Amino acid sequence: MGLLTDAWQRAFGRKSGSTIDLIREVFGGRITGSGKAVTVKTALEVATVFAVCRVIGEGIAQVPLKLMKESPDGKSRLPAKDHPLYYLMGQRPNDFMTSFEYRELIAFHAVLCGNHYSFINRGPRGRILELIPFAPGSVTVKRANDWTLTYEVRGDDGSIQVFPAEAIWHVKGPTWNGWQGLEAVQLAREAMGLSMALESAVASLHKNGVSPSGVYSVDGTLNDDQYAKLKKWIDEAMAGSTKSGGAMLVDRSATWTQLAMKSTDAQSLENRKFQIGEICRFARVNPIMVYGDDKLATYAGSSANFLSHMVHTMSPWYQRLEQSMDAYLLTDAERRSGLYFNFVEEGMLRASATETKDILLGYVNGGLMTPNEGRAKLDLNPIEDDESDELRIPANIVGDVPEPVEEPGDTTDTNGGGDGNTGE
Repeated sequence: MGLLTDAWQRAFGRKSGSTIDLIREVFGGRITGSGKAVTVKTALEVATVFAVCRVIGEGIAQVPLKLMKESPDGKSRLPAKDHPLYYLMGQRPNDFMTSFEYRELIAFHAVLCGNHYSFINRGPRGRILELIPFAPGSVTVKRANDWTLTYEVRGDDGSIQVFPAEAIWHVKGPTWNGWQGLEAVQLAREAMGLSMALESAVASLHKNGVSPSGVYSVDGTLNDDQYAKLKKWIDEAMAGSTKSGGAMLVDRSATWTQLAMKSTDAQSLENRKFQIGEICRFARVNPIMVYGDDKLATYAGSSANFLSHMVHTMSPWYQRLEQSMDAYLLTDAERRSGLYFNFVEEGMLRASATETKDILLGYVNGGLMTPNEGRAKLDLNPIEDDESDELRIPANIVGDVPEPVEEPGDTTDTNGGGDGNTGE
């Protein structure tokens, strides 16, 4: 068991008290206090876990991702469409995934496992040709004494290949040591395990009939034929959720003793609602975003919740990925030239026509955007007139238009009368 013990200590940093527990935890996930083994696969079977991964993943994937270039004077920023990474990250990172699918995958990996790894396939002169994602469980990060990182990737056939740090794009979630992300499946395993146990318990209650469940006792001794007939009658008449709550009629001095708790006695609904909040806290997602709040929200309340989701959940993820792409996909020379990645957060408003209209009108009439720039946000063609390419600066900002200044030597009579110098 030396190999297993070493694997256990490397993976979890402590010794196991039982060989059976060791095998279960190394190969099947750590056992929780509820008795459930939590792995990435079993965690995704929990509705709330899958929902928080989706709400973060789709929030990252649905907004436009653009590679921008800032001018040397910092006054203009234009899409860098001539750079290969513009289309690679914005449309198709490899031959089998779209940008949406790829970014959603990154989010699932980073939220659940704390890390995402992609192989950077480079061509001539270091040009990035494609990004190939690896499953987090197939990658082991090694740190040397000089803080040099290498990545061991296990293939489907069991072979292991070692890659240098510059060949891997490593997206880290919250980290403790700086070079590996914290694994949420392990940190939140008790909350996930309890959710799994509650789900199983409620399913078992409904499978066997929420009520009655207990002991049916009679005077005397039943022979095998009588026992079989009685058992068959109970199963057919009372078992199953469709017969839940029905009355049981007994005779011959028979008694029924209730043994199992009802769903209401176990407070299963309240406990399951509480676990939604527990899992959302680990993912920093408002429960209302995963339909975990049964309270009726007003329009103002919904808008506030959406704004809170953007500020406290999505914006940190946008910033995390933008900085990671800038640091590991762009070269030093490209960053110095003004290239940077940017998530266009306005894309989250695409489904709301009213809010999109109000925001664009505010930008255009407030002098922050020209009418043609506003039309471009809606994928509309520009208007062919000079005024549509000019900013509409509000009059209360610039003040009244000043009177024309009289040039020296100008003999125009602005007062409507002669001044004696007109030759009259």
